[in-house]
Amino acid sequence: MTLDDAYANAAHIAGAEQYPARWQEQAAAFRARLGFRAELGVAYGEGPRECYDLFQPEGVSRGTVIFVHGGYWKSFDRSSWSHLAAGPLARGWAVAMPSYDLCPEVRISQITRQIARAVESVALRSQGPLALAGHSAGGHLVARMTDPVILAADIRDRIAQVLPISPLGDLTPLLRTSMNETLRLDAAEAEAESPINMAPPHGVNVSIWVGGDERPAFLEQAAHFAKVWGAQHMVVEGRHHFDVIDALQDPDSTMVKALLGLK
Repeated sequence: MTLDDAYANAAHIAGAEQYPARWQEQAAAFRARLGFRAELGVAYGEGPRECYDLFQPEGVSRGTVIFVHGGYWKSFDRSSWSHLAAGPLARGWAVAMPSYDLCPEVRISQITRQIARAVESVALRSQGPLALAGHSAGGHLVARMTDPVILAADIRDRIAQVLPISPLGDLTPLLRTSMNETLRLDAAEAEAESPINMAPPHGVNVSIWVGGDERPAFLEQAAHFAKVWGAQHMVVEGRHHFDVIDALQDPDSTMVKALLGLK
């Protein structure tokens, strides 16, 4: 299809095939170190993938970060990303990481509703503000949580920060990729599920991040999304689609400070 290469991240990253195993190893080691402060497989729905892992900081949490993974809505689960909780945890925030069903078994609009149920579940068992972060497809999903028809007002009002990383704000180009055989998007769903077509949220700090070495399509997506929403737009030089998220491990990184609303 005409846009396959434009959205092919791994094909343009040296050693891309090594990243999934590395993520799994780092995530498993992090969970092991955290011990009893890692609560694994908390159900938010009835399906086997409708679960999240919850990582608690030392002492009373200042709030809760919810991180939603990417993978073009068709791959990965929560088990590969646990180590990315390190930065917020060190700052005293709890971190929840949900899995969700994958395409083609479900549609993207159904995944959006699953993540909404995950956010509701986390909100019901926590206090304080919520901060949402998501990578790639996860960036799309956390942005969708600010839609008034997705979450109840009392939960949505607790969302203080939203940080989409390398997000897909406009889904319509994916109609011209071969991956759409798996995603099963049609024009109506692509338009309805595109955050750029939503009204920008009020009272929420939105910061859109992207690696400077990412594919031009992702650089354009981030820039357009930020412009439409009037959001902060951060381009991290020297980072690509697979390593731009590494900053979430560092409590002193600019990314973590933005996620938590710190100066």
